[in-house]
Amino acid sequence: QVQLVESGGGLVQAGESLRLSCVASGRTFSSNAMGWFRQAPGKAREFVATINWSGGTTAYADSVKGRFTISRDNAKNTVYLQMNSLKPEDTAVYHCAARDRPDAWTDSVTYKYWGQGTQVTVSS
Repeated sequence: QVQLVESGGGLVQAGESLRLSCVASGRTFSSNAMGWFRQAPGKAREFVATINWSGGTTAYADSVKGRFTISRDNAKNTVYLQMNSLKPEDTAVYHCAARDRPDAWTDSVTYKYWGQGTQVTVSS
């Protein structure tokens, strides 16, 4: 059974940092692109960041560019999201997801596997 489990969320103040982790089990994802998405209350899910199978290609939403960094450790079947200079508008449930393809992509429709999410709350 394939599982993606996120961790690292929490309550922080504006300007602080968090590091999210997503551990995959049930199969290896070393050949798959991974992504982070988020959903705030009353809003649609939105793309945050994506990384290709090797980690050599990444892409970010404009709202997080320069503040967030996505990375992966294929030996650990884990993808990370380092979030710096957090803002109240970053408050959301953050989900990691895996594609069945190696290339990074921003469209959530193309992601096959999803985690349950971890809550990130940023106070002002």
